[in-house]
Amino acid sequence: MSEIAPKWTAEELAGDGVSKKDLVSFLHESGSNVFLLAHKLNGKQASVVKTAKKPALIAAYKDLFETKQFRSSDEVSATEIKQEKAPAAAAAAAVVPSTAAEAPAVAEAPKYTKRIIKKGTGDGCPSKGDRVSVFYSGWLEDGTLFDTNTKSKGRKPASPLVFKVGTSTVIRGWDEALLTMKKGEVASLTIQPEWAYGQRGNEAGGIPPNATLKFEVTLVQFD
Repeated sequence: MSEIAPKWTAEELAGDGVSKKDLVSFLHESGSNVFLLAHKLNGKQASVVKTAKKPALIAAYKDLFETKQFRSSDEVSATEIKQEKAPAAAAAAAVVPSTAAEAPAVAEAPKYTKRIIKKGTGDGCPSKGDRVSVFYSGWLEDGTLFDTNTKSKGRKPASPLVFKVGTSTVIRGWDEALLTMKKGEVASLTIQPEWAYGQRGNEAGGIPPNATLKFEVTLVQFD
């Protein structure tokens, strides 16, 4: 799905004319799978409508247009998945004994959140294996700065970190987030321990076990 225009104004969202069902239906049809997982909106529409709070749905609606994480043409919406599931299951049952059937894989929910501080340029984002150049600063939850490459060292000017994205050279939260960024984009990332340094932490880097990390990241270039 290409970029689309907002369907409702802020005043309409705040009123009774736009229901939770309306919002969930729109987000399921318009948001990417990654976006839906990040906002915990994946699953059956009726279940999401029942459990979600309207303020959270409104926040997700606004975030969709801010981050532009729209569903691409090679993704299918939650409604389309529901429509396709029945015939696919019937075909499988015809050739595979039910006792041998395996449970479908469950997509892993992202373990980070991203907020765009400055929008980038161009339409493309890096692909796995691309070389990226990044400026960054990282903080613990208590505000302690544990690392940055934005400051000059003596007469030597600050230089970006260069690595191949999506190859586990850096923590997973970085790998996943950078694949959604455009050239010149500045983003604030909050990365949960599972996609950062986990239970072990990084003593040499001043990061304790099970630490949630916050970063400001600038994607300078990629190729």
